[in-house]
Amino acid sequence: MTIPTSVSQDPLKDLYVDWSEILATQPDLTMRLFRSIFDEWHQPTREPEGVTYAEETVGGVPGIWCRPLGADTTKVLLYTHGGGFAVGSASSHRKLAAHIAKALGVEAFVLDYRRAPEHPHPAGLEDTVSVFIALNDTGVAAENITTIGDSAGGNLAVATALALKDRGKPLPGRVIVFSPWLDMENAGETLVTNDVTDALITVPLLEGMIAGVLGDQTSPKAPLANPLYGDFTGFPRLYIAVGGDESLLDNSTRLATLAEQAGVDVTLSVVEGQQHVFPFNAGRTTPANDEITRIATWYGA
Repeated sequence: MTIPTSVSQDPLKDLYVDWSEILATQPDLTMRLFRSIFDEWHQPTREPEGVTYAEETVGGVPGIWCRPLGADTTKVLLYTHGGGFAVGSASSHRKLAAHIAKALGVEAFVLDYRRAPEHPHPAGLEDTVSVFIALNDTGVAAENITTIGDSAGGNLAVATALALKDRGKPLPGRVIVFSPWLDMENAGETLVTNDVTDALITVPLLEGMIAGVLGDQTSPKAPLANPLYGDFTGFPRLYIAVGGDESLLDNSTRLATLAEQAGVDVTLSVVEGQQHVFPFNAGRTTPANDEITRIATWYGA
């Protein structure tokens, strides 16, 4: 479904414009400063009320629990943050994860998985799989775990289910992705057609991220690095949310098509006029809030 919307304010887009100016004028940023900039990702998100946070290590991986008051503790969102596998953190994404957890009435665990280039593929994926298995081993039923993520974290949310299937392990009950970045070949047509409307994503930015996470050891066609080459037979229910203005739009539409062809229950929500991972505007804009409401309805169906 394509959802029209009018945008009178977009704090996320304003942040992206600022970042893009920094990246254009400061091409020699150290990785530390690069990561510090992207840890501002939480700024457009209003702090949700009635949620507590706790740092913990699960399955050997550190992260942050988001615990809405009155949440069903038997159900968990396993949230993998975006950032090209290199930037972003549990801290930058905890408020977004908390908004979603609160709307769904469950808890969320946001991973601080190992990041590239220090830890290339499959380090981040292995960390996510480890947390999933640990949650399952400690009593959370696999069908009550939802893998969820944005951008590169959306890649990990999808790849985790594929990896578990490959290993003959129980699968998550649901997968939710926001603006997933899946295409490690940069072959998508919306990289060209939406270049003017996307305030952040560029081909050179993606090329740098790909080099960092894949290096010269992993093929850009490897299914667990590029899920567009994955086998979606038996894949869980899937919800995909994406902005109509973003350059990675066709990553979402291609994923939806592949999953549908494999018989997966897929919901694709394309919201016109929205940027990459637009739910970051949770608590501040109608499109973000409405999308989270739609996800809650889908989750409970």
